[in-house]
Amino acid sequence: MTSNYNLLNQQLCDRHKKIKSHSNNISEDRGISSVITSQELLANFIKNLKIRTITLFPTNTSMAKPIEFNLFAPYNEEAALIASFSDWKDIPMEKGDDGYFRTTVELEDGDYQYKFRVQSKSWFFEPDQWVEVTDPYATDIDETTGKDNGIVRIKDGERIVDTYVWKHDDKPLPADHELVIYEMHIADFSGGEDDPYARGKYKHVVEKLDYLCELGINAIELMPLKEYPGDYSWGYNPRHFFATESSYGSTDGLKRLIDECHGRGIRVIMDGIYNHSEASSPLTQIDHDYWYHHEPRDPGNNWGPEFNYEHYDEKLETYPARKFIGDTVRYWIQEYHTDGIRYDAARQIANYDFMHWIVQEAKNTANMKPFYNVAEHIPETPSITNVDGPMDGCWHDSFYHCVLEHICGDTFDLERLKDVIDCKRQGFLGATNVVNYLTNHDHNHVMVELGNREILDEEAFRRARLGVAILMTAVGVPLIWMGEEFGEYKPKSQESAKIDWTLLGNDLNRGLFDYYKGLINLRKDNHALYTENIDFIHENPEAKVLAYSRWNGEGSRVVVVANFSENFLGGYHVPNFPSGGTWHEWTGNYDVEAGDDGILTDLGPYEAKVFVWQ
Repeated sequence: MTSNYNLLNQQLCDRHKKIKSHSNNISEDRGISSVITSQELLANFIKNLKIRTITLFPTNTSMAKPIEFNLFAPYNEEAALIASFSDWKDIPMEKGDDGYFRTTVELEDGDYQYKFRVQSKSWFFEPDQWVEVTDPYATDIDETTGKDNGIVRIKDGERIVDTYVWKHDDKPLPADHELVIYEMHIADFSGGEDDPYARGKYKHVVEKLDYLCELGINAIELMPLKEYPGDYSWGYNPRHFFATESSYGSTDGLKRLIDECHGRGIRVIMDGIYNHSEASSPLTQIDHDYWYHHEPRDPGNNWGPEFNYEHYDEKLETYPARKFIGDTVRYWIQEYHTDGIRYDAARQIANYDFMHWIVQEAKNTANMKPFYNVAEHIPETPSITNVDGPMDGCWHDSFYHCVLEHICGDTFDLERLKDVIDCKRQGFLGATNVVNYLTNHDHNHVMVELGNREILDEEAFRRARLGVAILMTAVGVPLIWMGEEFGEYKPKSQESAKIDWTLLGNDLNRGLFDYYKGLINLRKDNHALYTENIDFIHENPEAKVLAYSRWNGEGSRVVVVANFSENFLGGYHVPNFPSGGTWHEWTGNYDVEAGDDGILTDLGPYEAKVFVWQ
């Protein structure tokens, strides 16, 4: 009986390849799945019927449950499901008026591999050529065979991603204006400190969370996590938008990392790539021009096929690319409980209408919890964040360039400095509208830039501290690139470049870490630094000194006096202090009295003094 079943099942699968997708010979009940006997199989085979729902296991059928597989390919002629449970033979799919191909298979609990075969509409294939494609919505991928099979996981008759149980969803998280963001790349952050070449995984970040808590940051920004080709990349070449990068660990490993962050009051921001995909991403193979622009709009800034957010399908009344990316964003927020998105290459996306929509989708999905939407728009523009702009914030690249040039001694331009320290002068409206940084993954570490100018050792660390003081007291949300807080020195590389944790054993490096830690805590204790309030109280272009005051309406006041020269300025007079009385100088840990004519202070070369009103 079993051998006859297998024979007939094989014959049926073979015959299915020749049967058209839309059969009018029978009327089908979409809600009922069939347990097919060998006699029925034979009868169906003889009658040339198309079977939509089949049980692929003749034994233990009482444990199997109907599982639907679907593929949105509205203008493709035919599609089929192939899978480990069909011995990789075609299971025909029926196309509905909504553009979806569907079939239902009875499966027991377990993990199964699958793909689709589809007659492609992509211009680089022969017309209606049959191609194998990974499910664009696959939540797990097997890269080990080189075939990128999707993995479907069934438990209790339902599709699941994993069985992780969240523990810290009830913990309060900081508001956007309170954030100090730490940008990291999972593979290079920490892969076991005794092996400089080991690739980092989610579990290694969990092991370092106490370190990050000591530093004081309250948000981490993870470089892209969507499955990319191979085992090492920065992640800006996503191939599978619903699957996590397998070289970093499992889906429940990522959830544990995010959950542990939440338990410590740390938000998790994802780097989202919605401008483009990797060249062989499944949608490119199904019907390239339905989801993507036919060719690059800006060949000089092209990183892969670019999603076409202008294309509208009038027949189905949908924007195909928006639909797919909207599904992606909602999925990651719902499944992984993320707290924000950095939108890569927003300038290249160049569609505010889409960005307004996707930001609102993200916020609606996050519901009541804070969710920070930040654009990487280089160069930055206030229009992307202001009243009519789609985003909450924008990477502030002019801050990076200006402050770096000034701490390196390349230039001195008071007006440029004031523009980046007070982003309102550039047209931004509020403190959360810009994310400031001394460097990020796109740039070299500050120590590399200083070293390139022969500024080394103690002098380099002094200049770095000046930059940190500006970073933590300027209007905006500060961001730290991993390792910057203790003086990482390796040049930028797209090859594996794990940060060197042994540097923390050196006095100068540990001292820089302590300086970062202290200024981060200063922000938390002095909420004037959360506001957009700033006054430039003193400017001296000859001496290269700039002083500014930060304040709020609740009595918090901070004054920063910065010397951008190589000269020691003893007994320097700073007039126009915002109020008389006792001020605590944070960097030297001493008190000073301010009178009506301000204060006198010693300013070392390339040094900032930070005064906190008592």
